[in-house]
Amino acid sequence: MANAAPERILVVDDHPLVRDGLRSLLAVTFDTCDILEAAGVEEACAVLAQHGDCDLVLLDLNMPRKDGREVLAEVKADRDLRTIPVVVLTTSSAAQDIRRSYQLHANAYVTKPTDFDEFATVVHCIERFFGRIVQLPRSA
Repeated sequence: MANAAPERILVVDDHPLVRDGLRSLLAVTFDTCDILEAAGVEEACAVLAQHGDCDLVLLDLNMPRKDGREVLAEVKADRDLRTIPVVVLTTSSAAQDIRRSYQLHANAYVTKPTDFDEFATVVHCIERFFGRIVQLPRSA
């Protein structure tokens, strides 16, 4: 049985160029996928409240005012949202950030490469894993 690709992905990152790059890279594989964007924690929480049926969240940790750990904690504490896979996609490779993200029940932690070609490869690997290999929970 073929795995169903994500129908809705939420990209949470405060950098517009990163969001644009992710949207472009994700659109290549998931051409029928609805890619939602949020520039910060408050916006991400509002998007999830409105579109709780996201299939995947790509989440930056380090954002101004509030950080991605708060989004992660809120998603995983909410019984309606906690099954959404959350991939932390951030520049930090600090052990405490990795450990804390997994303590908050991140599904994966990926350090963003600074080189665009390497970044594209990482996004392709995430697409392959979550789009073709794993079974995603679907809304009832």
